Amino acid sequence: MEKWFNVGKIVNTHGIRGEVRVISRTDFADERYKVGNSLFLFQNNQETPIELKITSHRKHKNFDLLTFEGYQNVNDVVGFKEGLLKVPESYLEALDEDEYYFHEIIGCKVLTTADEELGTIREILTPGANDVWVIQAKKGKDILIPYIEEIVKEINIPNKTIIIEPMEGLL
Repeated sequence: MEKWFNVGKIVNTHGIRGEVRVISRTDFADERYKVGNSLFLFQNNQETPIELKITSHRKHKNFDLLTFEGYQNVNDVVGFKEGLLKVPESYLEALDEDEYYFHEIIGCKVLTTADEELGTIREILTPGANDVWVIQAKKGKDILIPYIEEIVKEINIPNKTIIIEPMEGLL
C-alpha cells in the first residue's frame, strides 16, 4: 500500500483564473511546487485522489499560489477547497547529510544534554531564517526551539530522539 505525505492544504481560491491558495506543509516548497510536477488532491468524499499537474507557482503573503493543467477558471477549482495535496513516498528524493524531511523530525523525543526529557516534536514552523520546532511538553505549555547549530546537538532518526543544548531563557 502506497504511503502518502501531506505537502499542503488548499484553503481558498485566488482570483478568477483557477489559482488556489495553499498553506504549505512541505519542507521544500520551491522544489515540490515546480511547474510540471504532479500533486495528488485528497478530498473527504472521494476514495481516490485526483492527480494535478502544476502549471504555475508563486508566493503571496503566507501562501503558495498554484494553478493546475486543465483548471483555468475559478469555477473549476472552487470544489478543491479544504482538500489536501499529497505526494507518494516514491516522490521523495534522497537528502544531503544533516538534512531531514519534516515527517522524520515530527514525533521525535527531545532531550537536553543533561538527559532531561522535554517532550515530543508535534509541529514545525517555517517563519523565516530558520525552522522552529514546536515541542509538546511533558507538562505545561509548548516549547519553541529554533533549529540552529547552537541548540540542536544531535538528531537520531532511527531512535526518534533529538538532543539539544538549551540557551539561557529558552525553557
